[in-house]
Amino acid sequence: MEPDKEERSRVLVIGGTGHIGKHIVAASVRHGHSTSVLVRDAAPPDPAKAQLLTSFVDSGVALIKGDLFNHESLVKAIKSTDIVISAVGPRQLAEQTRIVTAIKEAGNVKRFLPSEFGSDVERVHTVDPVASLYAGKVNLRRLIEAEGIPHTYVCCNGFAETYLPSIGDVTAVGSGPPSDKIIVLGDGDTKGKLASFSLYSKSALSSMSACMSVTCCIDPGLILDACSGICGGRGHSSLHDTSD
Repeated sequence: MEPDKEERSRVLVIGGTGHIGKHIVAASVRHGHSTSVLVRDAAPPDPAKAQLLTSFVDSGVALIKGDLFNHESLVKAIKSTDIVISAVGPRQLAEQTRIVTAIKEAGNVKRFLPSEFGSDVERVHTVDPVASLYAGKVNLRRLIEAEGIPHTYVCCNGFAETYLPSIGDVTAVGSGPPSDKIIVLGDGDTKGKLASFSLYSKSALSSMSACMSVTCCIDPGLILDACSGICGGRGHSSLHDTSD
């Protein structure tokens, strides 16, 4: 879908200065959406974060002062938007129940995208500590659905930026290239394709077919597919949007 033909939305990104969030903010602005970011401090002491916020403002992003742990500020921020995208990190995944509560009270949100951006947690089999992390995401899905909040779960599998430094060794993520040995899963010849999760996030927020669904980034042709699930609130749809 071409940017000038998209429906314009008011988008609030929570966790917009993080590893994933900053890319989602940039994609939202690039495609003409009125974009705001929830921030605790508009002038943070961290130079890198301060520079990032300055770049946001320069691109037209509104900084809304608020806190995930301050219910009143969260509700106030949400009332000024149509779409809420959460890009909080792993340590705050469980705290997204606070966002759900605030969305329910605000009563105006047309779409909520919780912080998924990984494997489809209901279609993979894993072990702890990942299993516990995924269980939390599943519980959040059930809460969102029980509250009747329009939603899309964006599942884009692993991030090249995360796994390439360790050459795919999942036991050494974040530690850089291994110096002595590497654990290769499978035969080492598995093919893959890279895609932009920020592209799919911005496509999902304006697509009615992606509402109440799980949106997965899959081949062929980087097709966006919303897989049907066992929960009655989710259906199947697909978006053939490879523009960026």
